[in-house]
Amino acid sequence: MSMKKHLHLFLFTIVFFSMAVVNEVGGSLQYPVVVSTWPFLEAVRAAWKAVEGGLSAVDAVVEGCSACEKLRCDGTVGPGGSPDENGETTIDAMVMDGETMEVGAVAAMRYVPEGIKAAKLVLEYTKHTMLVGDQASAFAISMGLPGPINLSSVESIEKWTKWKENYCQPNFRKNVIPRDNCGPYHPNGPSTRRCLMVNDFMPNEFGSVNVGLHSHDTISMAVIDQLGRIAVGTSTNGATFKIPGRVGDGPIAGSSAYADAEVGACGATGDGDIMMRFLPCYQAVESMRLGMEPKLAAKDAISRIARKYPNFIGALFAVNKSGNHAGACHGWTFQYSVRNPGMNDVEVFTVHPQ
Repeated sequence: MSMKKHLHLFLFTIVFFSMAVVNEVGGSLQYPVVVSTWPFLEAVRAAWKAVEGGLSAVDAVVEGCSACEKLRCDGTVGPGGSPDENGETTIDAMVMDGETMEVGAVAAMRYVPEGIKAAKLVLEYTKHTMLVGDQASAFAISMGLPGPINLSSVESIEKWTKWKENYCQPNFRKNVIPRDNCGPYHPNGPSTRRCLMVNDFMPNEFGSVNVGLHSHDTISMAVIDQLGRIAVGTSTNGATFKIPGRVGDGPIAGSSAYADAEVGACGATGDGDIMMRFLPCYQAVESMRLGMEPKLAAKDAISRIARKYPNFIGALFAVNKSGNHAGACHGWTFQYSVRNPGMNDVEVFTVHPQ
């Protein structure tokens, strides 16, 4: 055999061996991975099917969150839930590509039920990060999504009607008059009295005592694809009886979710009005960048909020680029769902308040 043929054979052997090593390492890192807030099993299965079939992390996140929107997960994702003060349902959603750090988001979007797909359109076809309100709706429809569609449902209107009959209590107003019936509201100056808030202690419906699977507000999902690329996505119809125009943490990168392919990802759920003040998912990912394991990074991010707001209700999961994951919560018991190659189906992990 000639020297040239020997060289070609040698190079082929090196390349083949290198590929084998990469595949072996990839297997040990448990790629692909799908992680989601709450036991949204069908959403995780949809994302897993997509990523296992070779789709990118971004596309798999969209598939997973879209499944949750169609199923109207717990009434808090997609159309037909969480009426605002006017009885209308609106959508917040976000997609983040951890490779490019690009973000696409929509907020307070009316008339378009597919929030996560609208967010992806913003990411793919604009140089912006977020579109809001009716303009977001017009953009999504112009790019081919179905609409305009009434996002209310029989259930959401019934919930809103009962709330009106209860003099619009509880609500998100403070330091206003009137206090005991529906508006219009006017400033009343600083006051120690205030309207009941969603997180006040009303154990049968809104309080931190009996928060359950039908009173949280967001699907937040992270996917690591077969090439190790990482993406996150969120979708929500927001807080029930919110003031019209309110934007929660769902479309805010760093608050409801964050991804950096060099480090890992995070997804959060809970009291978005408080959480967005702390950017807990950005904090968790940055903590992992500094060497913290996911468990400690998640706990640290939640603890920073709880120190300032002891009655805060919220939770998050953190997953590093190796696929190791953990969760932390405060004020309620949290569950998150995972699928990786070592599992036969989605597994649900339960996290108790710290």
